[in-house]
Amino acid sequence: QVQLVESGGGLVQPGGSLRLSCAASGSISSISSMVWYRQAPGKEREFVAIINWTGDTTYYVDSVKGRFTISRDSAKNTVYLQMNSLKPDDTAVYYCKVVGYSRSGSPLNDWGQGTQVSVSS
Repeated sequence: QVQLVESGGGLVQPGGSLRLSCAASGSISSISSMVWYRQAPGKEREFVAIINWTGDTTYYVDSVKGRFTISRDSAKNTVYLQMNSLKPDDTAVYYCKVVGYSRSGSPLNDWGQGTQVSVSS
């Protein structure tokens, strides 16, 4: 079993910043990438950003490009999402997901509990 624990969410004014963290632990054999998603009220969960585990490739949804930065600490199995210039439209529950394999050889398909980000004046 794999555990993903997100943290760092909160209430921030438009233009502010937050840094989210997601730590993966448990029966992990290998990680190829980690991904951030978000789900706003009444909307489907959407992709936000992805980073490969060597850290040399990242990709973002257009709406956050230039404002958000994804990074990782492979020694800690932790991924971060630095969010700057936050907008009310960024309000959502943010989730992380790990892509890889468990020690039993099965693909990882675990989600964290999410962390709430609210952007409002």
